[in-house]
Amino acid sequence: MAIKLKVTQVKSGIGRPDTQRKTLEGLGLRGPHRSVILQDTDAVRGMIRKVSHLVTVESAD
Repeated sequence: MAIKLKVTQVKSGIGRPDTQRKTLEGLGLRGPHRSVILQDTDAVRGMIRKVSHLVTVESAD
């Protein structure tokens, strides 16, 4: 069974560098207080690490 992560955006991407805004968009996040469920892969972990100050991550069951 694949592990899934619930990623929630807690801060806005306004005023952030373009790479961080594109990373949020790539994760499927469109604004603060929105959540997405993603597969736990190395690529997703790298994207989360890049915007870790803007999101929270928890395990999704």
